[in-house]
Amino acid sequence: MKTMLRSKAVFLRSFPATALLALTLAACQSTGGPRVAGTSIDPATASQANIESLSAVIAQNPSDPDGYNVRGAAYGRAGRYGDAMRDFNTALQLNPNFAPAFANRALIYRHQGKDAQAVADYAHAIQADPSYAPAYVGRGNIYRQNNQMELAIADYNSAIQQNPQDAQAYHNRGLAYQAMGQHQKAIENFTTSINLSPLSAEPFNARGLSYLALNDPKTAIDDFDEALKRDRNSYLAWTNQGLAYEQLGDRKNAYAAFAHAASMNPSYQPAKDGAARTAPAGGGAQG
Repeated sequence: MKTMLRSKAVFLRSFPATALLALTLAACQSTGGPRVAGTSIDPATASQANIESLSAVIAQNPSDPDGYNVRGAAYGRAGRYGDAMRDFNTALQLNPNFAPAFANRALIYRHQGKDAQAVADYAHAIQADPSYAPAYVGRGNIYRQNNQMELAIADYNSAIQQNPQDAQAYHNRGLAYQAMGQHQKAIENFTTSINLSPLSAEPFNARGLSYLALNDPKTAIDDFDEALKRDRNSYLAWTNQGLAYEQLGDRKNAYAAFAHAASMNPSYQPAKDGAARTAPAGGGAQG
């Protein structure tokens, strides 16, 4: 049972949402503040039945910090951040050097907009376990979202040193290089991330943006197509595909992509603006 719990102990595992892309192409940038990776509602992990089963495990062994950490992760995925915080606090009371609980609590602080507390928790996680790669990735994400790119890259470097198979660390390091305008380095990192996690849409979308910034819209379209094969519901990838077709001078396909993105997310202004720019004569842009 303890092995099973530890296998679920950290919910900072999946790639961050593509909306975290920080490229200087204004139409492709995200809006709003940083998002918490891994805290979207997961029907299986966040189900009441699963939480109840984890509570039963805790009742059988209330002194085991693993149980509280896993249940806290389930609460986090369910959006029950207060309950998650209480469980992570309990786990840390039972084991003050429990790196996964520090990293998970940092995610809750990030969701609450408390970046300083989150950075402090990631630092505690690293101090408790210097080989714990997710803490470097999490702290690097905060630095990146606050435009502290050199600090972010240093943390991603540390994560990769600890775990060379960490596709997320390469992806996020690519985003940092991308934000700095170092697109060749960004492409190299996205390519490594794709090789390590070929089913993920986000690194294809991100790499396409760097190709677009390097005035290579044909290669960018190939990447956006690959992203959409993996996630047909990515309005960001549809919008970026529209930008690539527009750069090629293909207004018909550009409009189709922009209009589709706008229909998926009517509040996403870059898609609406793109559809308006490329709308056929006599027609109207959707959105």
